[in-house]
Amino acid sequence: MIRPVFWKNNTVVLMDQNALPLVERQVVCSNYRQVIAAIKDLTVRGAPAIGVAAAMAAAMAALPLVSEPPEYFQKKFNAICDEIAQARPTARNLFWALERMKKCLEAAIASGKKNLPSDLVAEARRICAQDIEINKQMGRHGSALFADGDCVLTHCNAGALATAGYGTALGVIRAAVAQGKKLHVYVDETRPVLQGARLTAWEMKKEKIPATLITDNMAGVLMQLGRIDKIIVGADRIAANGDTANKIGTYSLAVLARAHQIPFYVAAPLSTFDFSCKTGAAIPIEERPADEVTGFRGVRVAPPGMKVYNPAFDVTPAKLISAIVTEKGILTKPYNRAMARARKGTL
Repeated sequence: MIRPVFWKNNTVVLMDQNALPLVERQVVCSNYRQVIAAIKDLTVRGAPAIGVAAAMAAAMAALPLVSEPPEYFQKKFNAICDEIAQARPTARNLFWALERMKKCLEAAIASGKKNLPSDLVAEARRICAQDIEINKQMGRHGSALFADGDCVLTHCNAGALATAGYGTALGVIRAAVAQGKKLHVYVDETRPVLQGARLTAWEMKKEKIPATLITDNMAGVLMQLGRIDKIIVGADRIAANGDTANKIGTYSLAVLARAHQIPFYVAAPLSTFDFSCKTGAAIPIEERPADEVTGFRGVRVAPPGMKVYNPAFDVTPAKLISAIVTEKGILTKPYNRAMARARKGTL
């Protein structure tokens, strides 16, 4: 099993995703600021994995506060959570996990618990374990969308590496394959950081799922040639109307899918939904450093001084999304009503 993030001996252990696919190594974070740095530099990435790492970072930061009075403990802990929240702006799961940790602390204080850090460590580990089970539930629901023999296109990495260890979009593919369906996965390289080429391709090799790597600008011609049956991607934040922020290039695929009448699916846990964002226009879009575009791993490909625009994500309008796979079931339009039912567990 691929374990991108886990708790061990009061540290947070991360698989170094910047080293993949050539080197498999772990990074051990012994304080919460090291986790923040790892989130920022993409050592750990993927919305659910970021959420798990953030929860564990908060729990680790609470350990030295064990002897502090509850009022000071809570004030200090909330300030640390706010610091962790600044790591990356788009992924909803980061904020969701920290909100859950704050609520856990409130409940522990209210019940008169003495060892507050122990409750927070338990909650962070619970978030991690639940993420894997939620992903498996998505896989069971979403696998019904795929038929034996389908060729499936995916973008970026929404697999085990992007979660606590199973995957959202790739989790659905993994579940369909486990049921005996023979799928072939086309993997977008995903410029500029190549999460598809480095990470999704690595996962497909690990899982022995047949896959073909393509550059991002080849997706359209494959659709034109009739070689793509379905498209499935993950999500970093989903607005209340179903507009979805995901890795840059996702919107282009959705437009191409509509032009070629190919189903376009999103797979994401309910923790990725942000009901405070009425539409995708309200989703904050992170802009990343210019050197991700002007070169790769120290090799420059653009002339010095070239201006760069490098948004990490784009927003796909809900009208272009055929269905959204969640742990509660498959949501279809109108998404606002389907989301309300999902939250109540009445899908």
